[in-house]
Amino acid sequence: MSSEVIYGIHAVQAILATDPSRFIEVMVLKGRQDERLVPVLNDIAMLGVSIQQVGRKALDDKTQGASHQGIVARVKPGRQYNENDLEAILANTETPLLLVLDGVTDPHNLGACLRTADAAGVSAVIVPKDKSAQLNATARKVACGAAEVVPLVRVTNLARSMRTLKEQGVWFVGTAGEADHDVYDTKLVGR
Repeated sequence: MSSEVIYGIHAVQAILATDPSRFIEVMVLKGRQDERLVPVLNDIAMLGVSIQQVGRKALDDKTQGASHQGIVARVKPGRQYNENDLEAILANTETPLLLVLDGVTDPHNLGACLRTADAAGVSAVIVPKDKSAQLNATARKVACGAAEVVPLVRVTNLARSMRTLKEQGVWFVGTAGEADHDVYDTKLVGR
């Protein structure tokens, strides 16, 4: 069975809230019984998921030393989105707001973009399938749960996907750090 590792309280809580059937097993830092973690563990235990109490080294080894906050879970992979899903995403929202990323290769940056996209009400984040950061445990941890609620759409050809979206009435606003136009001055109305 294919699986992936996630870690961090928010990432685990997000899967618990959105698709708890994905849990396979959970490892928690032995002796950690604080008010943030205990409710999460109780909810996971009610699902009948195995919870193992392990030492810090075991958790550090599973996460390559990342900040796991004392909890690591092995889960079934989440849904993967591609360009074929864009039409359904657009149909579900009257005025969709999409974030298109190109050149984001660091999973920390991808996670931060997902977290910000969730806060801004973005309908989906679109990235190229090749030469972009993967939605791995690091990106999920940094996203603080947003990776479970904001679809990450991987497209084969970013330019072609953008053309298709434009043909469907989606407007695009490009940004760059050296631009003299402030994105906050742009009238973002419609799709």
